[in-house]
Amino acid sequence: MEEKYVLSVLVENHAGVLSRVSGLFSRRGYNIDSLNVCATADENRSRMTIVVRGDEYTLEQIEKQLSKLVEVISIEHCSKSETTQREMVLIKVKADGSARAVIIETCNIFRAHIVDVAENSLIVEATGSEDKLSSLIRLLEPYGILELLRSGLVAMDRGAKIME
Repeated sequence: MEEKYVLSVLVENHAGVLSRVSGLFSRRGYNIDSLNVCATADENRSRMTIVVRGDEYTLEQIEKQLSKLVEVISIEHCSKSETTQREMVLIKVKADGSARAVIIETCNIFRAHIVDVAENSLIVEATGSEDKLSSLIRLLEPYGILELLRSGLVAMDRGAKIME
């Protein structure tokens, strides 16, 4: 059965690492649902959060292949129960007339922020779980979504545990 897996990968921070990691996935025929790469507190390291779909065997193969790359320092499988997982979304939605007030109230319920106001549209910024953001998007769809950008998932271990 195909499941969604979230991997946190600590890598050396230098040119070409992202290309090597994404190339590994494409050569093996694995699709990446989302990929987020960011700097860490250590300027020599970056952290990748990779979301993939597959079965246990696929996950095992991905982890084995990633661990062969010289630049990969460590790999962790991020379970929902042991990590905090968040995503950010920007939504440009039609907002003219009486719809504007309803859209703003919907955003307030989801603790989303209006970050741009134009004559006939609003840009909404929201962070949270994938489910929360998908619910907000569903509620805004009837008003007309003009553009939508999702950042991709980021995940961090709960508690005192740190990735090294």
